[in-house]
Amino acid sequence: MMHKHPPSSLLRASVTALALYGPACAQAAVQEEHAERKYAVHAEPNQSLRHALNAATPILVNGKRFHGYTRWYVRWQFQWAPDPQGRCRITQVKTRLTTEVQLPDLRRGTEAQQARFDRYLPALSQHEQGHVQVGRDAAQAIDRAIADMPAASDCATLERNANTLGQALLQEHIEREKQFDVTTGHGATQGARLDD
Repeated sequence: MMHKHPPSSLLRASVTALALYGPACAQAAVQEEHAERKYAVHAEPNQSLRHALNAATPILVNGKRFHGYTRWYVRWQFQWAPDPQGRCRITQVKTRLTTEVQLPDLRRGTEAQQARFDRYLPALSQHEQGHVQVGRDAAQAIDRAIADMPAASDCATLERNANTLGQALLQEHIEREKQFDVTTGHGATQGARLDD
């Protein structure tokens, strides 16, 4: 099984940006941008599909080759304003999720290799989409949580609390993603495995 993911710490990033203006009531929104990249695989007739994929993949992490790779990034921005009581409140949150999935594309192979690839790729893709969903869940959780934060006595405290909350939720989803790989055997239980 050489379709595992590199460590989650290499896959995630967050950026926060802050402003001192905005509408009077909290609004939240998650924008998504998704990209899929393919790498070419040319299998020789005497090669196993796994060997052909291992030879073709550009994905190398800690000395290990991988057939599929998912990156996701969550960035959040928020605005605030003082309320009538002089406390500082979140007025708007904008959260952006960027995902990128890298998968193989068999461009040359025997009928048997193609048939095997056609069974393997959907399972590998399904596993990668599980990682995308974790990123989506993280973005939505961060967006909602910051929008729903209570007012703070001053804006510096509000800023600090919002970013601390965002980072905590991000880390929670990174840990959840690690568990997803453990539970699925990096996709093996979903059919993404090649034994030869």
